[in-house]
Amino acid sequence: MGLRFFIWAGLQSNCRYSSYMYNKACEFLKIKQSPFLILDVIEAYKVEKCLVNVKMFKVILNLCKEARIADEALLVLRKVPEFNLRPDITIYNVVIRLFCEKGDMDMANKLMKEIGLIDLYPDMITYFAMIKGFCNAGRLEDACELFQAMREQGFSPNASVYSVLLEGICMHGSTEKALEFLEEMETTGGSCSPNVITYTSVIKSFCEKGHTMEALRILDRMETCGCAPNRVTVITLIEGFCAEGHVEEAYKLIDKVAGRGVSDGDCYSALVVSLIRINRLDEAEILFRKMSASGAKPDGIACSLMIREICRKGRVLDGFCLYDEIEQMRFLSSIDSDIYSILLVGLCQQSHLVEAAKLARSMLDKRIRLKAIYVNKIIEHLKNSGDKELAIQLSRIAR
Repeated sequence: MGLRFFIWAGLQSNCRYSSYMYNKACEFLKIKQSPFLILDVIEAYKVEKCLVNVKMFKVILNLCKEARIADEALLVLRKVPEFNLRPDITIYNVVIRLFCEKGDMDMANKLMKEIGLIDLYPDMITYFAMIKGFCNAGRLEDACELFQAMREQGFSPNASVYSVLLEGICMHGSTEKALEFLEEMETTGGSCSPNVITYTSVIKSFCEKGHTMEALRILDRMETCGCAPNRVTVITLIEGFCAEGHVEEAYKLIDKVAGRGVSDGDCYSALVVSLIRINRLDEAEILFRKMSASGAKPDGIACSLMIREICRKGRVLDGFCLYDEIEQMRFLSSIDSDIYSILLVGLCQQSHLVEAAKLARSMLDKRIRLKAIYVNKIIEHLKNSGDKELAIQLSRIAR
């Protein structure tokens, strides 16, 4: 009855459901857990000889879309002719998109071909869903063929179609093909001009394939076209340079782009993290301290990873001193809460009890919970040191 009411209300002239409403209806009616409800309602309409229209099927299919139940959506589509109705392209698009998201591109392709047999024509939404689906499935050749077919049908690809195909080429194709397609976007211009996300996808593809120096040339090309890099673009290049051992190039890149839409803090934080990942902890620590001295704010990942690695090397007191410096600079808000537990257990184990007590009280003030695996060790150490009250308070906020 709840489902029937929702469908009935959706047919009223003054009602237009949002995606949020469909989502909440799916949750309340448990459509994903009980998808048979959809077909039961349609069967009930048939038995009761209710007046059914195409809009009613669209409401039902939008519920399927929100619940991501592709097979049931297909069964709903097959029920439409039983009520002497003809599905339109909007109905087909919902079902095609569901199968694309499911990764069943054979069924999606079958449905697209079926459209032409009932005098319907795919629209831009159909082509976009299919091209994206083929790209996600690694069927790049099919995606490119469909892209060409779309043009032959008189459709002008928009930036979304270009971007999704370029992303697919970057993921599954060659870097040469990606550059050719990027050049085509630049030549086409207008609304199809590549943006920062487009360029960053290509740069990421080159870096992942170990061609970071070539990726740097794409950055130059990007800036020539008047497109400024963002934080993700720069971090991608820094990570690529460090992974390939070109750390000096990473420093040069930061000198070039820092302060031009990307902060010094973001740039150097990315470099600190990358240096740690390639086991150059000493260099990372020197850079981190230079950042602090110059007033460049390290991000939470850099702070957390730096303290974690120092503790892992057995230098727990140094880790605490670094924590204390960061706290004085008020950069602690984004530090991983687990770092407090790692630091506290290390201080207790190495009998730095004054520092341990100071950190524990700071955790209490900030309401930071102890990580469960460390609770017993920390509480035992604090009790043995004579600070039983502090141990009791910490145990109360343990996870």
